[in-house]
Amino acid sequence: MIIRSKAPLRISFGGGGTDVPPYPEERGGVTLNTTINKYAYATFIPTTDGEITVTSLDYDVVAKYRDDKDLVFDGNLDLVKATINSMYPEKSGSLFLHSDAPPGSGLGSSSTMCVALVQVFKHYLNLPMDDYEVAHKAYEIERIDLAISGGLQDQYAAAFGGFNFTEFLGDRVIVNPLRIRKDTLNELEYRLLLCYTGGTRLSANILDEQTRRFVNKEENVVASLDYIKELAVKMKYSLLRNELDDFGDMLHEGWVHKRTLASAITNPGIDNLYDIARKNGAQGGKLLGAGGGGYLLLFCEFDKRHVVAEKLEAAGGQLVEFGFEKGGAQSWEVPGGR
Repeated sequence: MIIRSKAPLRISFGGGGTDVPPYPEERGGVTLNTTINKYAYATFIPTTDGEITVTSLDYDVVAKYRDDKDLVFDGNLDLVKATINSMYPEKSGSLFLHSDAPPGSGLGSSSTMCVALVQVFKHYLNLPMDDYEVAHKAYEIERIDLAISGGLQDQYAAAFGGFNFTEFLGDRVIVNPLRIRKDTLNELEYRLLLCYTGGTRLSANILDEQTRRFVNKEENVVASLDYIKELAVKMKYSLLRNELDDFGDMLHEGWVHKRTLASAITNPGIDNLYDIARKNGAQGGKLLGAGGGGYLLLFCEFDKRHVVAEKLEAAGGQLVEFGFEKGGAQSWEVPGGR
């Protein structure tokens, strides 16, 4: 038997940072995002030899674990180890993992891989878990078992898929799928650009600073997070009303406020690429994820999109083709076992 799963990566439009504890518990957070046709994949082949073999293309490593003593968290494949510990006590089989984007790129790849792992074990063990439970399990593995700093939006985006406005209300999460007109989706997809800046980052370090400043009740950080939340609500309505120029302007507003949350969110190289884009026809944009590197998302004037793309590539940016993905985490069995 071979079981495979995939979970889609996401691009976030608004609200990022308000899903990071303790903000949602104290003030309630929201995020606006969509999944795209880039994925994290997991393949599981059960065995009876009492050994787990993990092959990760993203980290170019093959590791074998025989018992609990081998599954200690030491910085090597800890996400995989924690998922095995949490979901698969038999610890016998082979895992093959890879993703369409590198870890730390801002597309939620680490959380998405965790969702793909939960999904593949859910399928194999025939567990009656719905999308909320899959997302929550992935959140527990990352944020509680491994104590990795971060928010909640990535796990829920990967599990549910599609365009969602998600509310984080203390101990409750409510995923609201958005019914956006096809014309709006086509135009939005046409006018967006995704540009890889050539670097990755440790999001936990950036989020630790943001959290510390919020806990210390620094007025500018609290005010920026409150405004980012308010802006996400307005961006949702702009999508539902097909007011895309307003949407593009608010992307820029959100980025201006987000960069005040922590010192490492941006750097001169990212600022240079963003300034080039803005000078050549991008109405707005943002760095995806916690910041510090990864992908720039840009919303362009329709007749300037190609100019923005040319200027970014000339400056060292790498343009990445993508489309929207409606579905969330999926799993299936491979006929014939090959």
